[in-house]
Amino acid sequence: MHRPRDSLAPVLRDPEGLARLSPEEWDVVVPQARRSGLLGRLADIAERTIGTDAIPERIRAHLLSARILAEKRRREVLFDIDRLVGLLKDLLGTVVLLKGAAYLVTDLPPAAGRIFNDIDILVPRAELAPVEAILSLGGWRLGEIDPYDEQYYRRWMHQLPPLVNAARRSVVDVHHTVVPITARVALDPGTLLDRVAPVPGMPHLAVLSPPDMVLHGAVHLFSEGEFEKGLRDLDDLNLLLRHFGTENDFWDALLTRASALDLGRPLFYALRYSAKLLGTPVPPEVSREMGPYRPAAAVRGLMDAAFARAFRPPHPDCRDSLTGPALALLYVRAHYLRMPPHLLIPHLLRKGVRGHAE
Repeated sequence: MHRPRDSLAPVLRDPEGLARLSPEEWDVVVPQARRSGLLGRLADIAERTIGTDAIPERIRAHLLSARILAEKRRREVLFDIDRLVGLLKDLLGTVVLLKGAAYLVTDLPPAAGRIFNDIDILVPRAELAPVEAILSLGGWRLGEIDPYDEQYYRRWMHQLPPLVNAARRSVVDVHHTVVPITARVALDPGTLLDRVAPVPGMPHLAVLSPPDMVLHGAVHLFSEGEFEKGLRDLDDLNLLLRHFGTENDFWDALLTRASALDLGRPLFYALRYSAKLLGTPVPPEVSREMGPYRPAAAVRGLMDAAFARAFRPPHPDCRDSLTGPALALLYVRAHYLRMPPHLLIPHLLRKGVRGHAE
């Protein structure tokens, strides 16, 4: 019987363990990291913890290639961010970056070796139309998209359809909030925009406050229905919590904001699985404060089984007979969280029919 072999999460949990890997074990870790979008991060971890000379020679080329690609992408993203600021500063005053782009401009730990193709920005809903028009003039336009999907984005989602730059193929995701309009969580995006933090040395740029950055990462990951990069996103949260967790009052502020924004349940899951899988040091008193957000024992057991599989690298070595059903369950759950039944059932039926036809 095949036993799943996740060799990557233990390395993220204990980077010093890289020094104990045999060449054969490296041959397992590297493909898993590549599939997870974490090869650049693995290269950064290896260089910092054990040094290049301790990496088997045949592995070095893979890690060096990932580092070069990550650096190339970093420069491209910074160039695109500069372009976005030039285009939008007169309208918005400040361009608010989310997720990977925010980690990059603030040099947060998740930025190291990270490769991403899209730049996420948060704008007031009232400014969506002029922002889209300005970006279109700047080269970012709606790509090929099914008319139903475009309508779905514009009517129900928390962002416009992705805008693609025809020349550089970079993508801008324009958010007006961080959860879909139809989601069970009612979140006022103004409360996020009111607390953004300016980026030192980069005029007209801002990012979410540390607690809001963590909460956005949590609600994004634990409302998602696809987990191709799930382990990477969980490790992003792990690194953010380790980094911000050393600051005075961070944990109190995080708990307060989770309650105010009605994001206690996704934060519960974020803390639970980052601690279980990646060893994130969550203070015991914080874990106790999360008690009211714990699901019932039966639900918790089901989610443990499903997320344990979702957060494995998307590599054949890491799958078992329950991986497919677990991912299907989380896909349906994500849509259930996003949409009420009268919208959800027709949407899933349409998706299923279209997917079958394709």
